Order: sequence, then C-alpha cells, then structure tokens
Amino acid sequence: MTESLIINIATMILFLPLLGFAVVLFFGKKYPKIYLFEVADMLLVLLLSIFVMIAKIGYFPGSIVYSFNWIDFGNVPFFGNTVIELGIEIDNVSAIMLVVVNLISFLVHMFSIGYMKGDSRYTRYFAYLGLFTFSMLGIVITHNLLMMYIFWELVGLSSYLLIGFWYEKKSASDAGKKAFLVNRVGDIGMFIGILILYANYHTFTFADIYAQMQSGILPFGSEAWLTAAGILIFMGAVGKSAQFPLHVWLPDAMEGPTPVSALIHAATMVAAGVYLLIKIFVMLTADAMLVIAVTGAVTSFVAATIALTQNDIKKVLAYSTVSQLGYMVMAVGSGAYLFAFFHLVTHAFFKACLFLGSGSVIHAMHHEQDIRAMGGLRKKMPLTYMTFLISTLAISGVPLTSGFLSKDGLLAGTLAFGNLTGHWLIPIFGFTVALMTAFYMFRLVIKTFHGKPRDMHKYEHAHESTFVMAMPLVVLSALSIFIWYTPNPISADAGWFASSWVQTPESVVPQDLRFEFMQTDTHETAAAEHHITHSEMYTEAMHSAHYPAMFLSLGLGGLGILLAFMMYQWKKINSWKLAMSMKPLYNFSLNKWYIDELYHATVIAGTLGLAKMLTWFDQKIIDGIVNGSAWLAKFVSKMSDLFDTFVVDGLVNFTAFFSGFIGLTFRRFQTGKVQTYLVFVIFSLIVLLVIFRPF
Repeated sequence: MTESLIINIATMILFLPLLGFAVVLFFGKKYPKIYLFEVADMLLVLLLSIFVMIAKIGYFPGSIVYSFNWIDFGNVPFFGNTVIELGIEIDNVSAIMLVVVNLISFLVHMFSIGYMKGDSRYTRYFAYLGLFTFSMLGIVITHNLLMMYIFWELVGLSSYLLIGFWYEKKSASDAGKKAFLVNRVGDIGMFIGILILYANYHTFTFADIYAQMQSGILPFGSEAWLTAAGILIFMGAVGKSAQFPLHVWLPDAMEGPTPVSALIHAATMVAAGVYLLIKIFVMLTADAMLVIAVTGAVTSFVAATIALTQNDIKKVLAYSTVSQLGYMVMAVGSGAYLFAFFHLVTHAFFKACLFLGSGSVIHAMHHEQDIRAMGGLRKKMPLTYMTFLISTLAISGVPLTSGFLSKDGLLAGTLAFGNLTGHWLIPIFGFTVALMTAFYMFRLVIKTFHGKPRDMHKYEHAHESTFVMAMPLVVLSALSIFIWYTPNPISADAGWFASSWVQTPESVVPQDLRFEFMQTDTHETAAAEHHITHSEMYTEAMHSAHYPAMFLSLGLGGLGILLAFMMYQWKKINSWKLAMSMKPLYNFSLNKWYIDELYHATVIAGTLGLAKMLTWFDQKIIDGIVNGSAWLAKFVSKMSDLFDTFVVDGLVNFTAFFSGFIGLTFRRFQTGKVQTYLVFVIFSLIVLLVIFRPF
C-alpha cells in the first residue's frame, strides 16, 4: 500500500459525487430511475472512504499530501515569484470526516428514496445531493486555504439549491436566499483573513503558512494582525456553523426537505465551520481563542433557551443544532479542540438520526410538524420511537452513549479554561445548556411519542416507515452507542478514538501568544515550580476537571430529564401555568429573542431605507441633473433653430428678396430705347439742378 494509492482513491472519492450530479441532472428526465445511479455512486464513495480511513490510521502515521501548481503568475511586484497550488491532504481528521460525510450522505440518499417519492423534481433533488456532497468533500481533503474557500462557496451554492428546493413556496425561496446572504457576511470576513495570510506568507498552503509561523514570522510582524487573521477566518465558521449573531438562517432553512436538514444542518455543512477551526487551531492566539470561546458559549446558551418553547419539531432540532455547534466552537476556543472534533462526529450521527426520525414522523403525519398535534406515536411507530429515543439519550449526555463521552470531555475543557483564566461564564453557560438540552429534547420526545393522540384523524393514518426510511435510523442510532468510540464507557480519555485517531497538531504560535491567558503570577509560579510548559499545565487542568465535569453534567442532565417528565408525562407541574407565570420570558423565548425582528428593524430596514434614499437621490438628483441637462440642451438647440430660421435665414432671405425687388424695379427702366434713356437723363439733370440750385 502506497501514499499514491491513497491519493488516487481520495481523488475518486472527491469526483464521484460530481459525476453522479452530472449524470442524474442531464439524464434524469429521460431515465426516471437514474437516481439509483447516484445512490449506488454514494455507496461506492462510502466504501472507498472507509478504506482510506482504515489505511491512513493503520499504516501512515503522518499526513499524506499531493499538490501541483495551478496558476503561475511569474514574478509579481511585492510578492515575488507567485505560484498558486491546489492539492489534497489526508490526515486522521480528514480521513474520519470523509467517512462521516459520506456515511450520512449515503443514508440521506436512502431515506430520500421513500421520503421524496412522487415529487415532481425527484431526480433533480438527487442531483443536488451529489453536488452538495462533492462540495463538502472538497473542504475536507484540501491542503490549502484557497481551495477550501472555493469549495466553501460551492457548499453555499448547493445548500441554497437544496434549502429552496420547493421554490414555489415563498417561505422556502426566502429561506434559501436568507441562508445564502447571511453566509456571505461571514465569508467576506473569511476571505479578508485569507488575504492577510497570503499577503505575508505568499502561499495558501496550510503547512507552508504554519512553517513560517513556527520560524517566528508573524503577519506584518504583529501579534495583533495574527489575532485579526484568526478572528476573520473564524467569521467564515460563524456563518457556516450558524454562530451568534449569524445563526438566524439555520432555523429558517428547515423549509427545505427534511432529509436535507439531516444532511446539511446536522452533520456536514454546519460542521464545516468547526472543521475549519480545527484546521487553523494551531495559529490561534489567546485573544482569538477567547473571542471564539465567548461566541460559542453565547450561541449555545441563546439557542438552547429558544429551543425550550418551540412547537415545530424541526425548529426544536434546528435550535438544538445551533446550540450543539456552539458547544463545539466553545470547546475549540477553550483549547479542547480534540473533544470539539469528537463531539462533531458523535453529534453528526445522533442529530442526523433525530432529523431523519422527525422526517419519518412528518411523513407519517401527512406533513404535520406541530408537536401539539402529535402524541401517542410510539405505538404506531415503535422503530422510529426507539431510534429517536436513543439519539435523544445521546444528545442529553446519558452514560453508555456517544454523546456522554464527547460532552464529558468538552465540558471538562471549559471547566479547565475557567479555572486557568477566570472566565467562569463560559463553563457556567456550558453546564446550563446541558440542563436545558436534556429538558427540551425529552419534552420533544414526550409530546411527540407519549401520551394520547391529539389529532385522531392523522394518528389513525400514521404508520411505520418503509425499509429505505427505517434502515438509516437504525444505523445512525447504533452509531450513537459508546462502544464504537471506546471500550471504556466512563472516560473518552482512555478511548482509541480520542487518543489515537485524532492527531494532535503542534502549536505553531509562540507559547507567550497561545497561552497568554495563563500569564498570571499564580500560574507562572506554578509552571516554574513544576518545570512544565503552559500547554502541559492546561492538559493537567483538563484531567483534573474530568470527574467534576462528568458528575456535574450528569446531575444537570438528569435534572432536565426529570423536569421534562414531571411537566409533560406525569403532569405534576402545569407547564402552561408555569409559562404564564413568567409570560415575558416565555414570549421572549417563543419569539426567538426577537432577533429576527431586531434584524428587520435595523439591518433590513436600514438596508431598505438606504436603498430608498439612494433611489431618491438617483431619481431626483442624478436623473434630475441628467434630465435637466437634456432639457437645457434641447431648449438651447430649439432656440438655436429658431434663431437660425428667423434671424439668420431671415436676413439671408430678406437680402435676396430685397436684391430681387431692386432688380425688378430697375428692370422696368431698362427698356432698350435711346429716346427713353435721354428723357431719364434730362429728367435727372433737372432734379439735380433743383436740388443743388445755387440760389
């Protein structure tokens, strides 16, 4: 087995979904069954991805890289000899991500066969899935920032097509546009950050940039510029991973088909931002990490409070996704990037299962999405219920599930961060969200599957999903069990996933910049006394925080589950009376913190107001000047025409007329008779003598 074989297979993995997109798009109308080519194509891609992951982790300890010169600009002033490379890099993180993306993509393809059956644009839907998968795989295996940005934008395009797939619905077309435009805001920041790095290092390649950083070269020779570059690139993650305040697009994106929600908004597109942060983690300074940690903590808390009161089954899961992504971003900012990636993987499986499970419910309930119209479905849909329940246990962090392992490490990281930096609000938000997550997820389960049916007509017609829809649920729920990640159900630290699969990137940022948040007298003294580095000190803090974090999260998660059962299962607490007793807070949560309304009143209204003002300026001032100039020119030309017609032409014509008149007058005296001329001469002499007489 050689590195070139891995690269060749990785290239096939990248381009096979694109081939499927082209084939299904161009031949879909003529051959309606051609979508099966796309499904088989994704199965092949999945098998190849599993092979690459096993081969990479088992036989190649280092990264496998292949690159080539794409564009050679020659000698450019200021930049020197400028060459742009494209290439592929397969490390452990990207190898795992290949399997995650392709497994969920394949299962979504399978689920969609049943869910989308009968849709008028059935084959086009599968073509769009292939395009999205191709775009996401490009992000995963690239070895440079420019190629990542290209595929980043392709993901934005393909997600726009899928979110607005039912574009005849205004809400769906608006949601697609909203997702596209909001993501552009973050992408602009990301592009500027990339340009800062390129202007200083003259390369887009991760390894080359990091090598120069490790040699002590900072952007423009300043720590502040390195911090700015990290935060600006993070803006791309804020958009794609729906972080506050750019999170507003993701809940609206639920207007797309439910399998799309599972693919884009649970496991792949929204995970791209977290994946980007893990790729650039080594260049993040202390200030950049703090900004990232605070953003993630705020996002996680805000989204969790909104999810508490939502009644649309997909909206609950959407805000849950935003909250969990905030968890991952918070972990990266806290230094626990390894557990951020671990949670990315586990969350991908159980959240995809939850979304597909919601799709199974919606399909059975004739596209009803309001959980207040559901109830009692566990008897009608036992398989969907069991898979949904397992995934709910996982996201709630219950032991023996994958979510327990990843959340344990993640929360331990925030606790260690709070201990070392004094920023205790971050772990407080983290543990509070653990309580809220368990509560709103079991509220969702109980109101959907437990109790008595609230709409008997729809309940009577509900039925379990077919094999192609049920099989993905079983696979994804099985992957939410701990055994796939570690034989130790208590601690992920002992598991081969956390300790072996994910390669730990060495920091290329100088110690005094990376661990600046630990530069206090107490920590400096502790580090000096024990002859340890600040990174080792952080690792020790992580280990010491493990059990306190585990017991605290278990206690809070259990409390959340208990409260959900007391309110919605046993009716010991009247949830409606409780909500009305704190009506302002309830309405604040139900209306999503009025963030959309705030955007409408400020950004959107301001943009429209500016557009109207510019329109007025254009019509009244610019067009006024142009139209006035045209009128003045027309008036001057008219006056010139009149002057030419009546004055110039008048004088010319009068002169001609007068000359003619004189000619005609004197013509009468030209008789040709000598006698007549003698009479005129004598008469003229008499007249002259009379006029000039001497007396």
